[in-house]
Amino acid sequence: MTCRDFIEFLMDYLSDGLSAEERAIFDAHLAECPWCVAYLKTYRETVALGKAALAEPDKAVPEEVPEDLVQAVLAARRKGN
Repeated sequence: MTCRDFIEFLMDYLSDGLSAEERAIFDAHLAECPWCVAYLKTYRETVALGKAALAEPDKAVPEEVPEDLVQAVLAARRKGN
């Protein structure tokens, strides 16, 4: 398995969508590849942060968030990005 293979099937790995044999291959790759271990960790953290951010959609944006960033996100949402 290559790192690219790992990334392409990461969602299946995290959602238990792989067969036992495929999961064993992923686990073996993780045992040997610190880069994919780090990628998996940051991916999980990103998903958790995204869920937390959307948990309270009516909550005010913290004051420390730059207004131009808020406007860029809102503009992207209007465009469907």
